[in-house]
This record gives sequence, structure tokens and C-alpha cells, in this order.
Amino acid sequence: MFAAENGLKGDPRLQAISNAIRVVPHFPKQGIMFQDITTLLLDHKAFKNTVDIFVDRYRDMDISVVAGVEARGFMFGPSIALAIGAKFVPLRKPKKLPGEVIAEAYELEYGTDCLEMHVGAVQPGERAIVIDDLVATGGTLSAAIRLLERVGAEVVECGCVIGLREVKGQRRLNGKPLYILVEPREIDGCY
Repeated sequence: MFAAENGLKGDPRLQAISNAIRVVPHFPKQGIMFQDITTLLLDHKAFKNTVDIFVDRYRDMDISVVAGVEARGFMFGPSIALAIGAKFVPLRKPKKLPGEVIAEAYELEYGTDCLEMHVGAVQPGERAIVIDDLVATGGTLSAAIRLLERVGAEVVECGCVIGLREVKGQRRLNGKPLYILVEPREIDGCY
């Protein structure tokens, strides 16, 4: 669900967040309208508003784990975790974490990728949310959910700053709710 459909309709923070995201046409390849959150991070107020909206949503949900997807989930996840009194668990690309890990592969448009998490970082029964910057097809978030559930965590929801309205025609992943702050910005009628 989009934040504007869940009690934040007309909230000026959402428009400020959207406006702070730079759209870079044809990056990293022709036809892609890249949603660049680095400009959001440069805008202290918009960055704070982004974190605050997530914190307001998750503060009273008894969340013990905030799992951030590499790499842009790392920008928001730790701040959310600190504010709600949860631990932050990085979900990383292969061979980035030292020590013993568990891995979950997933399909991409042009191949496969993998997320890894430290063994023992999440305990059975812990309540978790997954945070990332953008959801398009849902493949990465679905892999994150599977990874956390394999160790016995209860994934409560996935939260993303930006999301396509038509994420596989639904706003749920692996049966889990998806909470999105803003839609991608357009330039000249393209995403």
C-alpha cells in the first residue's frame, strides 16, 4: 500500500520526499529513468521525513529486526532500527560478509543474484521488517523475505521509499504487505 492510501493522503512530507529524488534519464542504460536517492540524502528535512514516516509506522509493531537490502536499504534501515529500538541486519551481495552466512538466490531480468546474511544474526520468532529504497518487480524483496523466514523470523512487512504502482499487479510479496512512500517521478511521460 502507498502511504498516501494509509492515512497520509495530502501529507506535504510525501511531496517533499518525491521532489527530493532526482530522476536521471537513461541510466544505467537507455530507457531507464533512474530514481536517484542521493539527492534525497542531501536534503536533511526530506531525509528526516522519510525516516520519520517509517518510524511512525513501525514504532508500535514490536519489531526486533530491521533488515536492510544492499546497498540503498543501508541508507534508511539503521536510522529506523535505532529509532524503534531494533537491531539492524544487513542483507548483502555475495562475499561481502565475513564469517558464516546463509544465502538466498533470486532471479533478475537478465540473470540471477544472491543475498547473504550472517548466521545467528536473526533468531527464530523475531519480528522483522525489510527496508529498501525502491521496488520494481519485487524479486529482491522476495529473496529477503525467504532468507529471513528460513531462520524462523516473522517478516511483518517490507518498506520502500519508491515503488511502482503495478508491482506484479499487487502490493504484497510472498504474502507479506508492502508499504511504499512515493511513486517514481516521471520525466517527459516516462518512468
